[in-house]
Amino acid sequence: MDVYDIDKAEELERKYDSGLQTRAVGPILVQFTYIFSIVFAAYHYITAGIGVPIDHWHMGVHMSGVILLIFIGFPAIKNDKVWNLRPTAWWIYANVPIWDWALIVAGIAASLYIGITWYTIDFNFLGMDFYLREQVMRQGNPATIDVVFGTVLILVLLEAVRRTLGIVVPIIILIFTGYAVFGQYIPVQILRHPGISWPQYINNMYFPAEGIYGVTLWIVSTVVFHFVLFGVLAQRMGLGQLFVDVATVVAGRYTGGLAKVSVVSSAFFGTISGSSIANTVSTGSLTIPNMKRMGYPGHLAGGVEAASSAGGQITPPIMGAAAFIMAEFLEVSYTTIVLAAAIPAAMHYIGVLCIVHFQAKRLGLKGLPADEVPKILAVLKQGWPASIPLFVLIYVLFSGYSPHMAAFWGITSALVIGFVNPMHRLSIKDVFDGCALGVKYALSVGAVCAAIGIVVGVVNSTGLGFRLGFMVTNGAIGISESILPLIDWIPLVNISLPDMTLFVSLSLIAVTCIFMGAGLPTTALYIMLATVAQPALADLGVPPLASHLFVLYYGVISEITPPVCASAYAAAGIAGADPFKTGVAAFSFGMAKLMVPMVFVYSPAMLIVLDDYFTWGAFFETVITCALGIVMMATAISAYMVAPMPRSMRFLMGFAAIMMVAPGLKTDFYALVLALPVLIQQVSASRRLAEIATDDSNPAPNP
Repeated sequence: MDVYDIDKAEELERKYDSGLQTRAVGPILVQFTYIFSIVFAAYHYITAGIGVPIDHWHMGVHMSGVILLIFIGFPAIKNDKVWNLRPTAWWIYANVPIWDWALIVAGIAASLYIGITWYTIDFNFLGMDFYLREQVMRQGNPATIDVVFGTVLILVLLEAVRRTLGIVVPIIILIFTGYAVFGQYIPVQILRHPGISWPQYINNMYFPAEGIYGVTLWIVSTVVFHFVLFGVLAQRMGLGQLFVDVATVVAGRYTGGLAKVSVVSSAFFGTISGSSIANTVSTGSLTIPNMKRMGYPGHLAGGVEAASSAGGQITPPIMGAAAFIMAEFLEVSYTTIVLAAAIPAAMHYIGVLCIVHFQAKRLGLKGLPADEVPKILAVLKQGWPASIPLFVLIYVLFSGYSPHMAAFWGITSALVIGFVNPMHRLSIKDVFDGCALGVKYALSVGAVCAAIGIVVGVVNSTGLGFRLGFMVTNGAIGISESILPLIDWIPLVNISLPDMTLFVSLSLIAVTCIFMGAGLPTTALYIMLATVAQPALADLGVPPLASHLFVLYYGVISEITPPVCASAYAAAGIAGADPFKTGVAAFSFGMAKLMVPMVFVYSPAMLIVLDDYFTWGAFFETVITCALGIVMMATAISAYMVAPMPRSMRFLMGFAAIMMVAPGLKTDFYALVLALPVLIQQVSASRRLAEIATDDSNPAPNP
């Protein structure tokens, strides 16, 4: 039985996740950041259990800690000269230059300023009077000092995001800022607005309710951080090994067994992981070398792992923490989100498993020998205590408690079980190391989600979401009017202008989500896409829950979409394969994720919880035909069903698969007609291969 090595997995995460690559600092600062990270994690853990402080204070404390650790750990320029410890100079302390210390002081001051000035400030110092009205009286008419501190915080956050995630997100935020301030100069009439003065802009972005101190930062500081910490501690107390062992029992003995183990174990990991990169390297450190050893080409082994791991962001119960934000945005229960997301997530894994199966059949790859597959009773006897925290967390979530209370009890149970479990006992150092690593995971997410609040604030204060929705709809109508004459002549095709407009609009929004989601953590990409792209779907009459899941799905597809596919590149590094080929393989393995959102938009019955659309008949028809279409697409991608599939047959089967996935009896009939020649070819080719095999096994006798 292979052993899951948590230290090796974390080493790979540091290598491939840029959010974990920090500069070397002096020994005193190393100890300080380690102790501070433990205290920071303890603060969030304790407040989750006893109650979170007042919003603006809690968010200010969280943001202060994030800013402190980012500017200590991440240099302004990432190159060889700044990664290593420099000689001592008056303007550098412990390899952190003076301007980074200045940014730390400015960022912490601006973060805590809202709490400090929440009530009236009135005092005399050295003969000078200082007076500032309480904050609620300043909203709409901020004081000069408010504008100064708000401007400072925006600049510090943009730099923090640039250092942790790169330049793309700050550029996006600057574009939105420019749009808000210079709206009267926009040449496009539909986008033009009177513009917002800089003091009013700071008022909207800095004061609580929306902007930086809005729902995005609140969710990160009260939910996302806690679930990141839970995932790290749960893996350290043996849950990772249990997932791999159970996956081996479930899938190891079948065709392409080790690749199927990768899919199943990644699905399990996805339930507790908030990062597809973390998911990829955690399970991939074990599964990718095993797949290569059994005969899988490196790019395919990496592609399987990346596609499977990216599915974790759409897999209940956590969904990369997007489930909790979605429940907040839609003002529905968390249970509603989980039930709605369950079937679409299952479709993704069906797609990956089917492609793995047919690829393995084509390559002649077998499952594991029986003596290498662990016994289920031995696995459960060894690892069952590690599953208790996950069950505790899920139970508390479904009992109606808040997400941070569920995380509190999940973490508590992980600590208790970890300390008393004789088969995988945690030490105090393990817990402290886990806290420090969990905080490091949360830095880039904390910074970008606070900054993304600016995008949310701009969209809400300018009505940009509705303007973009109108533009998408009008553009889609123009494109549809051009396309329809080109296809009207095709027999049996009867597509109306509204139908074509909806399809074109969905396609445009999907492509936009893929591009905008590139390189962003799941939480941040969902918040941004739900703010910017989702209103366009609402204008098209798509149910709110379906539209939110739609933008989430296409946003996380960017994790496996070349050229920016971080999960695939991490998997390629482990596999020693070409990154681009691995990205293409991952994208093909995740094809179901590309198709399923279209299905639940056209047939929301798949989401179960929408009473206006759900009937058992519509549900089963949608789910069965969708699953069948995904299997058909898997054969087209793999070029194999029961025999090799020629290119012409692959194209025919691919088109049939799209018809089968599309809801409706008419399209199902077309799919069967298109698939019939492929089935005939496959049966004929299979018989020929069987005859050849029989002839080879029974050679003619010598005369």
